[in-house]
Amino acid sequence: MNPAPNLVLVGPMGAGKSALGRRLAERFGLRFVDLDHAIETAAGRSIPAIFASDGEAVFRAMEREKLAELLTGEGLVLATGGGAVLDAGNRAAMRARGFVVHLHVDLDTQLQRLARDRKRPLLAVPDREAVLRRLSEERAPLYAEVADLRFVSRAGALGDACGRLSVLLRDRWTLALQTASSGLPSPTSASEQGHAPQEHAP
Repeated sequence: MNPAPNLVLVGPMGAGKSALGRRLAERFGLRFVDLDHAIETAAGRSIPAIFASDGEAVFRAMEREKLAELLTGEGLVLATGGGAVLDAGNRAAMRARGFVVHLHVDLDTQLQRLARDRKRPLLAVPDREAVLRRLSEERAPLYAEVADLRFVSRAGALGDACGRLSVLLRDRWTLALQTASSGLPSPTSASEQGHAPQEHAP
């Protein structure tokens, strides 16, 4: 269990980080931020435009800076981009300032959810399945490294998934705020502390 001032969601494209993150923020009375949207707001450009004009390396630098800035705060539910875990400094910051949930999703569900998505630069290729498979192989170990909890994101009702994950969070996450309302996650005994992520499916 990781007492932490923020909840951080990691996982691949199509895992539902933003949709589920909004629900969790509402349920726990916290502030929700989508990291990609925060980067776009700060840059005054869309992520596809950043990729097209400056390249992925510049985008990753923006991502690193914005993530560090956001994690200095507290009481936040933060949905990160799928590649945010690529940077070792990002992973360290997430671990230091967040309880990290890895939203895992299988390839078929990813393809279904992303079928109409034309905004992601990494998917602007003919063979999306091959790209998603490659990204999964590269990033899955990094999600596992940083996660306190692994939660399988499957097709189905978002509200049901949010309810199940909320129960797990109340059992495993202490919100380390100076002032926390009774509706927020409650402390867990020291005997349960540790980093081995627990795996659950909705």
